[in-house]
Amino acid sequence: MPIVTVALSKPLPSGLAPELRSRLFFVSPQILDFSLVEAAGRIEAVILTTADDAAPDLADKVRRVVAADIARQKVFKSKVVWRSEAGGGSADTLSSQGDLFESLVSAGVAYEAGEGQVGFGEPLIGLMHYFDRRITQIALAMPNAQEFQYPTLLPTSVLDAFGYFGSFPHFAMFVTRLHNDIDVYESFRADYAEHGRIPETLFSHCGNHDYCLPPTMCYHTYHQLRDTTLPADRVVTAKGKSFRFEAKYYRGMERLWDFTIREIVFLGSRESVVERRDAFMRSTFALMDEFGLCGFGEVANDPFFVTQDTAGKILNQRMMELKYELRLFVDSARTIAAGSFNFHENFFGESFRIRHPDEAAITTGCVGIGLERLVYAFLCQYGLDKSKWPDSVRTGVAANGF
Repeated sequence: MPIVTVALSKPLPSGLAPELRSRLFFVSPQILDFSLVEAAGRIEAVILTTADDAAPDLADKVRRVVAADIARQKVFKSKVVWRSEAGGGSADTLSSQGDLFESLVSAGVAYEAGEGQVGFGEPLIGLMHYFDRRITQIALAMPNAQEFQYPTLLPTSVLDAFGYFGSFPHFAMFVTRLHNDIDVYESFRADYAEHGRIPETLFSHCGNHDYCLPPTMCYHTYHQLRDTTLPADRVVTAKGKSFRFEAKYYRGMERLWDFTIREIVFLGSRESVVERRDAFMRSTFALMDEFGLCGFGEVANDPFFVTQDTAGKILNQRMMELKYELRLFVDSARTIAAGSFNFHENFFGESFRIRHPDEAAITTGCVGIGLERLVYAFLCQYGLDKSKWPDSVRTGVAANGF
């Protein structure tokens, strides 16, 4: 396969390597793989494996991303707020199983349904139900807490209301349909009959983009409470399917386009939202200790798309500690983010006109736990043999009927 070496106009600090790696596959579908050329603590070039030789603009695209986004960012020393290396999930004693996902597939426990889509059976289902139940119990024990079940589809206008597409266009996944017109149906059916497959002109028959797939569950809650007045602080929790286009970053069960989130949304005064978010974070870390999971919690930032103000958004998030992540080990050197704990100030209160009785916009925060990631990290650390699981997990799963 063709190899393209892109020398950076100005070397980057090696500390920005994670930010650069997280964006390269979004630069172009022509990029099949990449590596970074580093020396003396600096990133000097990017080596791209490409789909074909006819990609003359790739170097320019990479340099544009670096100049507009990466080069403007600061290197942060991670602030860790929780760490656990106890139990069978110790980073030094993680199960040596090779690629766990391949083992799950070989055992008939999981299968790859498509790009970034995975189906699975036991014992993953039982673990997912048990972990979700324990997390939900924390949420519903909070004052004025309520659980909801939301539909899958989300009106595109909900994401439009707060500028989602300006910050995260690379994650968006839209839903469309054929135009509601007899001529369109007949034309489409004729094309399909002629070619024996969906025609390449499919989208000429479509046009509706009123709905999209939700990138996370909390947006349903803001939509639900739009244009309302909240007489008291409130907690809303929901579990559902969420969707983010991950380009070629999808990997087994670690990073999916189609995944399940347990979300907890805090709404009310600034003091109560911060207090509840922080309390939930502490309870989550305590739960990870109970499960014997090896990992850490740290200050983090969202993966904003390349814009002139990306560096400023990231700086603001980190300096004000608006976002924390729960990271769990999947091998002795690598972690995945299994949860995030976020504080939004009054951003969503203003965007959706959710107000206090005095007309001031409410403050919000949320917690999102990726259930497939949590289960996968647990199995990476403990394996499929239930006799080796911590007692609380083994008995808890069994008590749920799994």
